[in-house]
Amino acid sequence: MKKLFSTKEVAKFLGINEKMVYSLISEKSLPATKITGKWLFPRHLVEQWIETNTINYPEPSTSLPPYNGLLILTGSNDPLLEETISLFNSFHTDHIAVFGNMGSMGGLRALRQNLCHIASSHLLQENEEEYNFDFATQELDRMPAVVNFCLREQGVLLKKENQRNIRDIADLAGPGVRIVNRPMGTGTRLLFDRELYKNRISGEKIEGYHHEVHRHLDVGIEILLGHADAGPGIRPIASLLGLDFIPLRWERYDLLITKEKFFDQGVQLFLGFLHEKAFSEAAEKFDGYDIRLSGKMVFPHE
Repeated sequence: MKKLFSTKEVAKFLGINEKMVYSLISEKSLPATKITGKWLFPRHLVEQWIETNTINYPEPSTSLPPYNGLLILTGSNDPLLEETISLFNSFHTDHIAVFGNMGSMGGLRALRQNLCHIASSHLLQENEEEYNFDFATQELDRMPAVVNFCLREQGVLLKKENQRNIRDIADLAGPGVRIVNRPMGTGTRLLFDRELYKNRISGEKIEGYHHEVHRHLDVGIEILLGHADAGPGIRPIASLLGLDFIPLRWERYDLLITKEKFFDQGVQLFLGFLHEKAFSEAAEKFDGYDIRLSGKMVFPHE
């Protein structure tokens, strides 16, 4: 089991007094769980919370060279994005698009470090209405261009037989239930942990909570092979693998591009491809995608 801080220990770790810890729980969403009347703080979640709220990063020592035909995308993985990259490469033979699966937060960090042209992200904000803007503001010096790739349905993937009779998030805490999870820093994990918190469930008590795989497809395969009863994921994977699905919410899955790279030839070609018939036909192969906003700029609601 991963280390749990007590209130006194987390206060010492953060260099603050214990009274301030309670304020951070209520005001700044410091990760915490209450067990037998006492607050406990998973160290790995506290460390992620610190990193997520870090500002004033040092300037990157390297930057991407001028665009020369290689388009680099990093961030959150998605089956439709993978299909689109493959189609893009077949349509634009003078260009090569490649993808690095790093999770949403990893994609933003790569964008900050000038390691990619486009970052894919679906990080749900505290208001549970918007996506990505607050995280981009915290991670980058200035707001990047945000273009929607698709809307997609997030939820929980399940075995078709569903022998554990899992009907909602609360049932994942039932006896004998084993799950597979996504890594910290992914938008799917962020949503999943938030839903567990709403249902007053400690992930540490669920078997398989720390069994992490790096793609939505991998979650589905683990369930299909009988290695887990359930796991967080998107409906398109349930559709692809014939799994059951508990819906949680539709989310906005965006592409983030710095203003300096927005008009690079490869970036513009890729964004333009989202309006092509080949893209819409690829999306129609799956259940759980909505492409009405695809290729359109999105902005924070005032």
